[in-house]
Amino acid sequence: MIDIYDYKLTTLTPNDISKVLYNIQKIFDFKLIILLNQHSMSMKIYSLLFSLILTQHCLAQFNLTNIDEEAIPKNIKYTGNIVQAVRWIDKSGNNLVILTTTEKSKTINAPDDSYSDGALYAYHYMISGDSTRLTWKTHDFVKDCPVDMFLNFIDNSFAVTDLDKDGEAEVWIMYKASCQGDVSTIPMKIIMYQENKKFAVRGKTRVKVSENEYMGGEFTFDAAFKNAPIKFRQYAEKLWQVYKIETWEQ
Repeated sequence: MIDIYDYKLTTLTPNDISKVLYNIQKIFDFKLIILLNQHSMSMKIYSLLFSLILTQHCLAQFNLTNIDEEAIPKNIKYTGNIVQAVRWIDKSGNNLVILTTTEKSKTINAPDDSYSDGALYAYHYMISGDSTRLTWKTHDFVKDCPVDMFLNFIDNSFAVTDLDKDGEAEVWIMYKASCQGDVSTIPMKIIMYQENKKFAVRGKTRVKVSENEYMGGEFTFDAAFKNAPIKFRQYAEKLWQVYKIETWEQ
């Protein structure tokens, strides 16, 4: 059996990754979140491996292609700097999702220069030949922030699935949005779209406050998720458990 401690991520071959994922699923059955609390130094590695586990089945169904700014059709409009842009084809057609964040900017008419604003966006376009159509858009922001701004998509959390096996993708994005000057929990969200219907999970990250004590980590499903197929809620909860531990990345 492959021991993930014996490998650097950059040296893993596709075959190695498959073996690692198989052994993680077989032996730990998604219980490595316990180790995340105990081994914070390895959290990024575990998060990446969990991300691969959560999405490996959908990669076989939808051929996801990461593209750069030059490959985005010129008639597509977006605000901010591209964090990720992904294309795939499902039953609905040719899909494009673009995630962006803006640079921090000085708040207008603020008491002093320490105040700043920021925003993030997610766009979904359908593409047919030279024609493009915006089907949904998510926008969140932080305004009038005089301290630390946490406004970012969670690394490796973006996913495209077909959990209900209907041939149409479910698109998952996850991000933090907060303005705070302490080390308390940070608001975090999972947003999922199926076609143009929005589902949301809202909660807070989990923070270590002493050697054996944590605070935060709770979340709630919105009404759309509560009425959705159970597979959607199960996937969302697994995704939350992977990324709920606070890393203090901005």
